[in-house]
Amino acid sequence: MAAMNAWLSFPSNTESFNHELAIRRFCPARIEQEQGGGEWEDGMNEIDQPWSPYNAVSPPCLAASEEDEFVDSFINMDGYNDYGNDDNKALESQQGFDHNFQGDEAIEMFEMVDEGYEDAGMVVEGEDLGGGTDLMPSMEEVSHGVDQGLQLVHSLLACAEAVGCRDTQLADSMLSRIWRSANCYGDSLQRVSYCFAMGLKSRLLHLRNVNANGTFANGRMAVSSINKEEKMEAFQLLHQTTPYIAFGFMAANEAILKTGKGNDSLHIIDLGMEHCLQWPSLIRTLAQEPEGPPKLRITGLVKDGDSLSGLKASLKELAEYAATMGVPLQLNTVSDPATPAFLTKESLDVREGEVLFVNSIMHLHKYVKESRGSLKAVLQAIKKLGPTLVTVVEQDANHNGPFFLGRFLESLHYYSAIFDSLEASLPRSSPQRMKIERGHFGEEIRNIVAFEGSERIERHERADQWRRQLGRAGFQVVGMKSMSQARMMLSVYGCDGYSLACEKGCLLLGWKGKPIMLASAWQVAKASSS
Repeated sequence: MAAMNAWLSFPSNTESFNHELAIRRFCPARIEQEQGGGEWEDGMNEIDQPWSPYNAVSPPCLAASEEDEFVDSFINMDGYNDYGNDDNKALESQQGFDHNFQGDEAIEMFEMVDEGYEDAGMVVEGEDLGGGTDLMPSMEEVSHGVDQGLQLVHSLLACAEAVGCRDTQLADSMLSRIWRSANCYGDSLQRVSYCFAMGLKSRLLHLRNVNANGTFANGRMAVSSINKEEKMEAFQLLHQTTPYIAFGFMAANEAILKTGKGNDSLHIIDLGMEHCLQWPSLIRTLAQEPEGPPKLRITGLVKDGDSLSGLKASLKELAEYAATMGVPLQLNTVSDPATPAFLTKESLDVREGEVLFVNSIMHLHKYVKESRGSLKAVLQAIKKLGPTLVTVVEQDANHNGPFFLGRFLESLHYYSAIFDSLEASLPRSSPQRMKIERGHFGEEIRNIVAFEGSERIERHERADQWRRQLGRAGFQVVGMKSMSQARMMLSVYGCDGYSLACEKGCLLLGWKGKPIMLASAWQVAKASSS
């Protein structure tokens, strides 16, 4: 290890790297606050400039001791706890829950989540997860595996530093080392390393193709080899086999049902609609209302015409399902992005007497740019609609810091936890797991690692940043009170390790204490309602 540390030692400026160390320790404070600048100023230029590696800010380098601290955190993931303050002492592991319900009741309640459960390759208790062998590895094999994993993480960090400093020759050398161990068919660390290596490879390609003026020699950045159908299949498999997506749907639906109870007409504006997976469970619950189901309108904002054509079959099925459940449903789709100019009562046909909801499932982060002006304008336009409630579900991660190396470190730890959870849920040979990692998480990682400017849309933020931005736009949090439902939902998946917490009104889902998803609900603050 000493030789490895010496090989990976880079010149470092410890004072300038304090903010990066804070990221690796995963304190709640954000990198922007550590730099003394708070959030990016709203008055900054909102137009994304072409990314030029020649004028980009060079990231600070890692000292060997700091690097060891980060690498060791991967080996000690079981003891990791990122909630980190007194408000988060409500953290609960699913393993320790005292369930007061029968398993059959939970499965029936979440039958839409559980549909296709076995087909998606979920492992039932007692089945072999090791691909056909029951032999325990020897101590020598375990030690070799740990050393190999440490070297792999060291190599990833060294390659990221080289890429950040635009040393393409060193980066190529480091990538060749990474490819010896990274493997999309290996263990969770090998698989997540493979995705990050692909992202680094793409970024290197962009560096080589960039012109002096910041434009790319081929006119655009490299496009993904994953098509829309593969992305949607990966998303659906993720929904079926893990609680990450179902958690957001459940929390948002519970908030909508609670707020809309007793009203006879509900209108939901779904920002960035790409599927209809969220709504069957809502419709099923509305159908069970003692007074009879209310009228329901769902207006879906679809990014483009191609996405709308892919939605048609799902929309038809949803309409048929609502009819069988006796819920009056009107579906409207609009091929327009959720821009401030379009988010008006006239464009969205907002009517008097309806209880209006705005629903965003992992969509608002796409409006976070180098300047906060874009997100602020969208939030202010939503506020002018006069919604009764705004539901926001997002990845709880800091993937939008101003320095490449900081984002790389944060995202590597975040996605390592996710891949670890997939390892616990699906066999290593599972084709479903491979599709999820390649078509969904692999694409997110590639966007975070390889892209800059307007091309980088996976700009995930932490819960405290969402509270700050929504608060500045005139919203106040409505406390989520669906912890018991979330516990019940987790029981369906039959996998220990998932954790729940409630922090300042937001509901958090994590893996072994590492926050992964956040769900929240917001209303227009009384002081700003006028």
